[in-house]
Amino acid sequence: MKRIITLTVQNRPGVLNRVTGMLQRRRFNIESISVGTTETPGISKMTLVVEVADDQKLEQLTKQLNKQIDVIKVSDITGKAIVARELALIKVASTPQLHNEIQGLITPFRADILDVSRDSLTIQVTGKPDKIEALIALLRPYGIKEISKTGITALLRGQQPQSSQVADISQFSM
Repeated sequence: MKRIITLTVQNRPGVLNRVTGMLQRRRFNIESISVGTTETPGISKMTLVVEVADDQKLEQLTKQLNKQIDVIKVSDITGKAIVARELALIKVASTPQLHNEIQGLITPFRADILDVSRDSLTIQVTGKPDKIEALIALLRPYGIKEISKTGITALLRGQQPQSSQVADISQFSM
């Protein structure tokens, strides 16, 4: 089962290496990882999507992450009300004659063309992973030259009365 785990960590050299090394040693597969600074100087947030077999393995993972010296907080946000997004850059084969056709195709996805050349377009799209995968599927017939994705980044939603917007981890399949 895929789980979304967030870590609040000290922003120091080697923290990412220690966290990923621990996951590797314990044989957890990282589906995606994103890391960035927070509103607090010296503090970063990691968002991991990991494959976890059962609740016992999840508990083991959480305990091991909490033991890491630079880890301040570990949260399993799977199944909670979250805001989660991913960014993808997609380079698509294109001739000048196809530019307008591809523009029309990407507009409903709120995607943008970032770079235009004689033989390709580079497109930026952000959103839920299933949205990004749907756009990639539509662009595939044109010939995808290259794709780069950030991985999921997520935050808990603000306090809401009995929110029905609980995240279904299946929508975050990689």
